[in-house]
Amino acid sequence: MMRFAGQSPDEIALKLADIAWEAGRVLRSMENAFIDKRIKSDGSPTTAADLAAEELIIKRLDEAWSGVPVVAEETCSSAETEDYFFLVDPLDGTGDFIHGTGEYSVNIALIHGDRPLAAVVAAPAMGSIWTAGTTARVSALPAGSEATFEWREAKVRPAPETDLVALVSRRHGDIATEACLSVLSIGTRRMTSSALKFCLIASGEADVYVRCGPTMEWDTAAGDHILTRAGGSVVGPGGAPLTYGHEDRGFRNGPFAAIGDVALAPRLDLPVAASAA
Repeated sequence: MMRFAGQSPDEIALKLADIAWEAGRVLRSMENAFIDKRIKSDGSPTTAADLAAEELIIKRLDEAWSGVPVVAEETCSSAETEDYFFLVDPLDGTGDFIHGTGEYSVNIALIHGDRPLAAVVAAPAMGSIWTAGTTARVSALPAGSEATFEWREAKVRPAPETDLVALVSRRHGDIATEACLSVLSIGTRRMTSSALKFCLIASGEADVYVRCGPTMEWDTAAGDHILTRAGGSVVGPGGAPLTYGHEDRGFRNGPFAAIGDVALAPRLDLPVAASAA
């Protein structure tokens, strides 16, 4: 596609990082404001902050790569895709944003075909950002008004024989997920929200995150790519990678496991279909 001519995946990823940093500044500025939330048809909350961040991201993506379709959670969650398209979650972890835990993120991924090509996950309140084109990188978020990053490579760790660190959702849990985790030698369960779970595994701070409940493609695509480029994997039932752009199922994911050490994959027995919310 001519819009990306001459741009490497890493160059695209760095531009996405600038956009996510800017969106994060919008979210931080709204953290302590009165939050007038509403509940969407799927039961999840949304706020003015979600909408403000999404508006900015879509504007910046169009300025950089005009005409590339954007599938985003709040305002264009049923947009039609092409060979290249963006998946955007402007505020992943809205519940945590509302409750002030700080464990929310900005997720942007460029998809080519059915897999991510470049991605960013920013955690504005926690001061960290991860990005990946061909290489996964992590940096502290700049505190000032300039987007100056100090990138270092993000790499997964080998899984220990025992005492694996599993990341579990603060607000979501189900029997099927517990069944999958029960076959592993879990030593520590760490509660973490949003796409941060993928990134903590990518940085070698944890080993596994299993999710059998419902998620959307914009929840996972950016974290999936960052973890994969850091040496890990995100697999569905049977060990196949997740794929993206499934308009036919409303961009919903099936069950998956995010793992730092790919040797863990054969030990997981994921159900074929996502469990109920």
